[in-house]
Amino acid sequence: MRVLIAHASAGAGHRRAAEAVYDYLKSAHPDYGLKLIDVLDKTNALFRFNNTVGYSVLVKYAVGGWNFAFWLTQYKLFRFISSPLATFINNINSVSFIRYLIRKNPDVIISTHFLPSNIAGLLKRHRKIKSKLVTVITDFGVHPYWINKYTDLYVVASEFTKKRLLAEGVKPELIKVFGLPFHPKFTQQFDRRALATKLDISPDKFTVLLMTGSFGIGPLEKAAELLSVDVQVLVICASNKKLYKRLLKKNLPNVEVYGYIDNTEELMAVSDLIVSKAGGSTIAEVVNMDLVPIFIAVIPGQEAGNIQALKEFGVGLTPKNLTELRDIVIDFKNNPHKLKQMKARIENIKKPFACQEIADAIR
Repeated sequence: MRVLIAHASAGAGHRRAAEAVYDYLKSAHPDYGLKLIDVLDKTNALFRFNNTVGYSVLVKYAVGGWNFAFWLTQYKLFRFISSPLATFINNINSVSFIRYLIRKNPDVIISTHFLPSNIAGLLKRHRKIKSKLVTVITDFGVHPYWINKYTDLYVVASEFTKKRLLAEGVKPELIKVFGLPFHPKFTQQFDRRALATKLDISPDKFTVLLMTGSFGIGPLEKAAELLSVDVQVLVICASNKKLYKRLLKKNLPNVEVYGYIDNTEELMAVSDLIVSKAGGSTIAEVVNMDLVPIFIAVIPGQEAGNIQALKEFGVGLTPKNLTELRDIVIDFKNNPHKLKQMKARIENIKKPFACQEIADAIR
């Protein structure tokens, strides 16, 4: 079987989900012909720039503009303009990817971003390819750009997501609630004390992990300063080198600072709480690590939808400011039963076998 797994590097979550599926299939089905691609590598330079650098600039410095664009493109009365326009723009900028799909015509396309899904759907409509199209929606909410009637299977995070698709007219038999794909390292069992010793941190202190994705955006520095008085704090700065240098220079007590790392699961395993963005892939990893999330620096649109979904399950908190964040952390520290109660609710929404179920569905 020839399987193409496509993502777009507009945010790290789409890539992480695609890599998780690819790695699982490579291990479980070595006889498959697998190909993992970033669709933006097969678009023109300006389009690629707008979807990578342009996206990061918007969410960092013009989040209001991003929020308006997200709202406008999902507003039903505007879709008769926005959807055809988006299709036109995507296609004229993705000629190389279109030719690639026609030439390869894989048996299965697994897409973790709406761009390859929409292009593949259009080619199926015009009978240019015969591929089975599996769209993995990487958030709990559903923007209408994810939906096209030539998708053969939608893989979604939760029943919340399924309800959104049903409301958009998607047939129930086309929707599978498998959860979001993530790397298996987030399902490991760790010895917290031994791991804390390895990481050279205290195994006995109440520990909070601060992490806001690959951009390292949001009030991480102020949050670390505020929380370090009461708890042990681990800060992942990721690509934010300026933040990393400032925090190292400050040398705050009870604070450990990290740059770009590849052992996030270990820091999660030694933490009691995580203060994070509300990206879909991050939530999947956090939930499967039994870690209670507190959300800050929320990107309007898709991340707001993720928080709305988790609220229905009684999971996660969203403080209005840093003072409220500190109060929430101290409350959890002083009341272990509250932490235990939320972890019990997290257990109800864990879906650790998404990659396996996707593999079974395409056989």
